[in-house]
Amino acid sequence: MAEFMDELDSKERLKGDKKIPTGVLLGRILKYIRPELPRFILAGSLILLNVILDVILPLITKGITENITSDDIRLSFLIGMAIAYFAICICNNIFLYIESMVLQKAGQSVICTLREDVFGHIEEMSQNQFTEMPVGSLVTRVTSYTQSMSDLFTNVIVSVIKNVVTLIGVYVVMFFINWRMSLILLVPVTVVFVTSLIFSKKVGVAFRNERKKLSDLNTFMNENLSGMKITQIFNREEKKLSEFDEKNNGLRNATWKVILCFGIYRPFITFVYIATIALSFRMGIILGFEAAAVVAFYLYIDKFFQPVQQLADQLNNIQKALSASERLFNLLDVKPEVRDVPDAVEPEHFDGKIEFRNVWFAYEKENWILKDVSFTVEPGQTCAFVGATGAGKTTILSLIVRNYEIQKGQILIDGTDISKIKIKALRKAVGQMLQDVFLFSGTVKTNISLHDESIPDEKIKAACEYVGADSFISKLQNGYDEEVIERGENFSQGQRQLMSFARTVLHEPQILILDEATANIDTETEVLIQQSLEKMRSIGTMLVVAHRLSTIQHADNIIVLQNGCIIEQGNHQQLLAKRGYYYKLYELQFENGVGNN
Repeated sequence: MAEFMDELDSKERLKGDKKIPTGVLLGRILKYIRPELPRFILAGSLILLNVILDVILPLITKGITENITSDDIRLSFLIGMAIAYFAICICNNIFLYIESMVLQKAGQSVICTLREDVFGHIEEMSQNQFTEMPVGSLVTRVTSYTQSMSDLFTNVIVSVIKNVVTLIGVYVVMFFINWRMSLILLVPVTVVFVTSLIFSKKVGVAFRNERKKLSDLNTFMNENLSGMKITQIFNREEKKLSEFDEKNNGLRNATWKVILCFGIYRPFITFVYIATIALSFRMGIILGFEAAAVVAFYLYIDKFFQPVQQLADQLNNIQKALSASERLFNLLDVKPEVRDVPDAVEPEHFDGKIEFRNVWFAYEKENWILKDVSFTVEPGQTCAFVGATGAGKTTILSLIVRNYEIQKGQILIDGTDISKIKIKALRKAVGQMLQDVFLFSGTVKTNISLHDESIPDEKIKAACEYVGADSFISKLQNGYDEEVIERGENFSQGQRQLMSFARTVLHEPQILILDEATANIDTETEVLIQQSLEKMRSIGTMLVVAHRLSTIQHADNIIVLQNGCIIEQGNHQQLLAKRGYYYKLYELQFENGVGNN
């Protein structure tokens, strides 16, 4: 029951982020700060020194003013005070520089760790979860949101601490200068404090909405830039532009609400500041202050309201950071749906015997894609799956490598339930060659080796020669160092497929999966791929999905699927002899019928 609730909570979090209490949020942020705590403490000490020296400066100004307005002006005292003022300013800037460098180093280290945790967590998520959480949203969280948190550690925290300590220090000094005036000033201070609390709540809601709109826009951009070719082919530019305008205007309106909050708040604080100065001058006259005291009070009021205004500005960044951290931690709270059990095993080698025992599977609720499917593939055999689109062929291959978890039944490899095999060990043993080959930016060599520098060049070349990929790679201007642009668009479908074969062979799997690997390629390349496949059959157990029946005629076993059920099974000749569903498929693909076979 607990596992079911975890899974339910995981799915809900993918559909929408949950509000995390501020206290809990700060506690989780603190866990990332803890390793860098010595640096933050050092920075905090320097901040305290900064504030102390800053608070002393108006007292020096007061002393200078008193000396100038007195009948007995002491030149040596004025020079000494001026030197002291200058020395304090120099020390302040030195401390400020050291504090800034320490905070930057500590903050960037925290953010680096956080980014690694988020990206590593994304890598562990299942394929089903990726379909529920748009890629654009994930990219925004890893880049934009972590940057907002970077500002929190390197700028916002130090500013908030410094301003709060300055407020306390300034008010204490003002109290000792004239306690009656200080008590009167509590009125505007209270007004500013209450206003800031109200503003903080309002702007928090506005910021969360702005973040959501930004994420929606990024998701839209990511999806539509990737599919721009389709948009242009079907002349849907105007429709997509209209959709973009809608999301863009939504973000603009959300941002405008944030700006409006600050547009009201900042002028109000400035008004209170001016009113307080006027009040202080008036009260100074009433109470009979000397000129030096009035000047000191004016300087301290200025130093008092500067932190208040800066705190108001920092509330912007605080809300951004808290909103960003909330969404990051929401992502980190999503538990991968496919996980290793505590006692999972890690076999060093697989013989390749695969068994499906009464397997039921659905992507959503009880909309079954596979219904009570059972079959066995012996080690070293080639098993092919055929059937109409949506029959469940690709789903079977995805279940073998645990891209998804089944709802009922068992899938076993060499007699061991795959749910009890470590995911990394399972996927390492299974080489997958899919119809849509994904190539990364880099070179031909790095795409085949997947940036594994421990693999020697000779081994990479041998794998390419084995599958026939060397026949076109050797003709490239830069050979194996030829640049691969995004998604490998500078190579044909067949060339990308051969590189995929080489990549798979290089990593020495014991089980091979081919999902429509020969689709959408020219006849000449298909012959080359067929030759490669014949060689690869000797590697281990092979599972093949293909619409072209000519590519699977030599399979040891052919399983025919319809509506998620196995309706026929046997080799090519046995299935033709049955004159059933497979026979009809074969007739449709070959004009001459089956008489000559």
